[in-house]
Amino acid sequence: MDAVAPQGLRAQSATMWTALWASPVRRGILMLYFGITAVILATAFGQVLLNRWNQPFYDSLEKRDLAAFFDQLLVFAYIAGSLLVLNVAQAWLNQMLHIKLREGLARDLIGEWMKPRRAFRLGYAGEIGVNPDQRLHEDARHLADLTADLSIGLMQATILLASFVGVLWSISSNFTFIVGGRSFDIPGYMVWAAFFYASLGSGLSWLAGWPLIRLNEARYAREAELRFSLMRVNERVDAISLAGGEADEKARLERDLQTVLAAARRIMSAAVRLTWVTAGYGWITVVAPIVIASPVYFSGSLSFGGLMMAAAAFNQVNGALRWFIDNIGGIADWRATLLRIATFRTSVVAMDALHGSKERIAVVSDEPDGLTLDDLYVASPDGCARLSVPQAHIEAGGRLHIVGEPGAGKTLLFHAIAGLWPWGGGTIRLPKDRTVAFLPGQPFIPRGTLAGVLAYPLSTPIAKAEAERALERVGLTRLTGRLDEVVRWDRELSDDDQRLLAFARVLVQKPDFIVVDEALDALGDTARERVLDALGEALPGTALLTIGTVAPRDTRLGPVVGLRFDRNGKALGKEGAKVATA
Repeated sequence: MDAVAPQGLRAQSATMWTALWASPVRRGILMLYFGITAVILATAFGQVLLNRWNQPFYDSLEKRDLAAFFDQLLVFAYIAGSLLVLNVAQAWLNQMLHIKLREGLARDLIGEWMKPRRAFRLGYAGEIGVNPDQRLHEDARHLADLTADLSIGLMQATILLASFVGVLWSISSNFTFIVGGRSFDIPGYMVWAAFFYASLGSGLSWLAGWPLIRLNEARYAREAELRFSLMRVNERVDAISLAGGEADEKARLERDLQTVLAAARRIMSAAVRLTWVTAGYGWITVVAPIVIASPVYFSGSLSFGGLMMAAAAFNQVNGALRWFIDNIGGIADWRATLLRIATFRTSVVAMDALHGSKERIAVVSDEPDGLTLDDLYVASPDGCARLSVPQAHIEAGGRLHIVGEPGAGKTLLFHAIAGLWPWGGGTIRLPKDRTVAFLPGQPFIPRGTLAGVLAYPLSTPIAKAEAERALERVGLTRLTGRLDEVVRWDRELSDDDQRLLAFARVLVQKPDFIVVDEALDALGDTARERVLDALGEALPGTALLTIGTVAPRDTRLGPVVGLRFDRNGKALGKEGAKVATA
């Protein structure tokens, strides 16, 4: 499956707006935006007053009127003090908006990703399923920060523009130009000049800055790959050291680093080209309003104070209009990040539609007291895995062992029974109103206390005596005194101990059915005997379906059903192959 990308900026923005609107923090976000709007309106009013202050202040300087000069300084203190309070309030609201936007966005993405089976299936969905942690953490944070900054900046620019266009028009409404002894007026001259000046700068900035959208998107992808490589090495450093593979991993990490640096260099070059435009525009703006208004001033139609007031109003209007120029880099970054997040979210949601289409394995919970596999085959890109019998059935309290050679599709069958792998045909009938526990070959050990590991994923605490008894039964007596310790148990324990801990978890939780994928095969003879004894004694009414490589010598695993792989059988179609081979 290719990444499902919403088409266009409008569709991508609508996707994320829908997510935020459904968020439990929606009310907080809206209240913050209302508060920021009120503060910006008050700030704009204060800046209009400050602009009006320019004329009497500079006129007092021109006239050398000391009393008027001090009066205007007092007026400035009142205006500036009020604006300072508003600036601090806006800064606080701004930071709170960053936090709330990130909370809403991250909650939505995590919620969609962690819906049953989606995260597993996304891992087979091609490039979009690679490093979802990068999108959930870094991209979500970055998008929230950029959205807050850009939206507030745009709102502020719009309000300032609305506030000062009228002021600037009023100031320049009576500008009289004298050319060749003839005089004429241009109504709103400074307004038209500001719009033309800002439009020219915006157009040049867009031409220089639009490649940053594509370059930023590529950079984030390369950064995610490097981060994943570093995490992989850190997680398996023991195996790498034992194999003497440091040099190989070093070369691999350096290759990933080089791709990141190459992407960064391309962004640097584009940013330098953009700086020529934005910085040049900024320097010209220092004198532009004076130059634009100078013909009227030198003709004697405008006082020095009026000139400074016109220049200040021009700068306010131009500052609002040049918002795009000042933020073209941020807009390109926001656009690239929005594309990554919107594509990720849309693809996650689309997992259900893809896997719910026709010609899939039917998984139903309608068996009154058993688990049945009817005419089941599990498809992969290379062929399909099929049971040696048309129907395999296991009753409550029964035993059944499915055996297949390496590469026969045993793990695919395990995932299919769990409802994770939908490709293939036939029906899997699960017991109705019964609990089913699935034990993979390498169990997941969550972070937390050992007691929490045994209770996972249930939130109900377990009795200490029961937890200790389960550990003793599987041969982990040495851990009974450590139930309240919080360590990285996935690193503290060996692979065999982790499998034994998973069986101890089963003994504690007492499911009605247990489906095991090669976990028993991986244990030594003594440990396997101990686990089977514990299951028989503690859970005599629990059904056990095991999947393994070799036929068991222990009859306690029940009758044996073969699993064979047919390379000429029904392989995945074009759509499914894209997903499965990712």
